[in-house]
Amino acid sequence: MYPSSCDTFVALPPSTEGQRIIFGKNSDRPCDEVQEVVYFPSRDYGAEEKVECTYIEIEQVVHTYAVVLSKPAWLWGAEMGANEHQVCIGNEAVWGRESADGDEALLGMDLVRLGLERADTAEKAVDVITELLGKYGQGGSCMEDECGFTYHNSFLISDRKEAWLLETSGKHWAAERVEGGYRNISNQYGITTKIDKEHPEMREYARSKGWWDGKSEFNFATVYSFTTTARIEASGSRYCEGKKLLEKSNGHITAETMMDILRDKDSGINMEGTFMTTGSMVSVIPTNPDLPGVHYFTATPDPESSVFKPFIFVKYAKDLKETTSPSYGPDDPVKKKPRFRSKPDRKHGLFVKHEVMAAIIDTYKDRGQKIIENMRQLEKAKMTEMEKFLSDGIEEPDFLVNLFSSSIQEEMATYSKS
Repeated sequence: MYPSSCDTFVALPPSTEGQRIIFGKNSDRPCDEVQEVVYFPSRDYGAEEKVECTYIEIEQVVHTYAVVLSKPAWLWGAEMGANEHQVCIGNEAVWGRESADGDEALLGMDLVRLGLERADTAEKAVDVITELLGKYGQGGSCMEDECGFTYHNSFLISDRKEAWLLETSGKHWAAERVEGGYRNISNQYGITTKIDKEHPEMREYARSKGWWDGKSEFNFATVYSFTTTARIEASGSRYCEGKKLLEKSNGHITAETMMDILRDKDSGINMEGTFMTTGSMVSVIPTNPDLPGVHYFTATPDPESSVFKPFIFVKYAKDLKETTSPSYGPDDPVKKKPRFRSKPDRKHGLFVKHEVMAAIIDTYKDRGQKIIENMRQLEKAKMTEMEKFLSDGIEEPDFLVNLFSSSIQEEMATYSKS
């Protein structure tokens, strides 16, 4: 299967309006896959405890941070998410010279979740991910299917002050710090000669393989990419279109700007077809540590016909039941070997309601347009409400413990009205 998925964006001052960092990502996955949005509070663990990731078990840490994640419902890891320290991470599939057909190990999506659970800054997330990559490796099917769809990963990671681009090839990697402006990634290597951190053997490995002569300036993308770029042509087009859309609003990038980019179908960023946008995320992170970050998630396919709903980290935030898929525990076909012999129903409550509404939108033009207008009005009202917290802070956090869930109830009410 050829690369055809995912775009991640970050904009930092002076590209944004106000002293804010705007993070955005579309998760483009198989069209029949359900993406859930889940919240896990911070937790303490015993010294010998383990954590069971999608395919392998690894050592747990003493403390994990609270996280909100948008994730394919069948696996442990996440496509994208944020933590209580306002670290945001999204990952992309990348293919290069190194084979991705290794044994089951950590998925890139596992590494997203582990990075969020264990790091309170973007740079620390780079360190967490690369340390785990070196210890356990990356590998295993990235689809709930026997076809064995595998890839390496790149990550865009941000916090309140900067962003990092991390690109991997097997256990080797390079990372670049982004301190201002904007950056977007698609399914291709993008780190060139500016490398701020790297695997200690990354250059020597490339030289030993004959990919680099050891004398010319080292360019990570050139050295580790395919000799022909035909396989990543689609992602290259989306990358260029995404960059143009960011440039168009440079200096004035807001959450609305990012949502518009994620909804853009002409560019291919809002993907349709066998692979489609199954979930979207936009985060607004003030550089002022006294102000909260606001994290918007759709939890439904196609952002054009979805509502971005806000989540804010507060002490007693509640579970997100309406967007949590059914759990099958040890009986889940993913856990049984051979894996993926069947697919259980993973649709969560919001997904079921949205699926009906999406069919109406597709079938009845005028009625569909009215539904989308109502959804946009709700979204705009929520963003106006969130602006108060982004500018002034939170005086009564207990009122926000059900923010995401109450927004879902309002979304479902617009379905009923329509």
